[in-house]
Amino acid sequence: MWKWRLPVLLAGVGVAAGVAFTPLAQAAVKAGDHVALPEVRLFDGRVLPGGYFEDKPVIVEFWASWCPFCARQNPYIQKLWLLAKEQGLEVLTISIDRVEADAVNYMAKHHYTFPAAMESDALRAVFGKRKVVPEIFVIRADGRVAEVIPGEMFEEDVLDLINYAPSGKP
Repeated sequence: MWKWRLPVLLAGVGVAAGVAFTPLAQAAVKAGDHVALPEVRLFDGRVLPGGYFEDKPVIVEFWASWCPFCARQNPYIQKLWLLAKEQGLEVLTISIDRVEADAVNYMAKHHYTFPAAMESDALRAVFGKRKVVPEIFVIRADGRVAEVIPGEMFEEDVLDLINYAPSGKP
């Protein structure tokens, strides 16, 4: 009779230990949520302090150098960036690569000039852990998330994000 109790007891202890040591999951950011971006160090060496994006609309894209969907979308992000910087719309891209050199080399290889940084604990605390890339967060000037767009977008859809510029419509 004791033979079945030991495995049950060990299983119960394992479940309890797993629950006790599992960190609370970060709630996914969704449209309507307010976010404040932390300090961000860009690949070009510039440091954007916390509060830099306050009162500015910003498009935040998460990507990776190894992601084929990001490879197709990032040329459109480059086009958007060239339009956006003239119209007051900020663009910030965040690489989830494990090695910063991989992301930096990817940017150089493709001649991308859009602002890019590595994912950090501070950014993960704001946006949570990535479940898909690419993923875009559209943040209005008031800090509210207007849209969360998981997955690859067509060129015209990426370029339509210019409508979030101060002179745009949304």
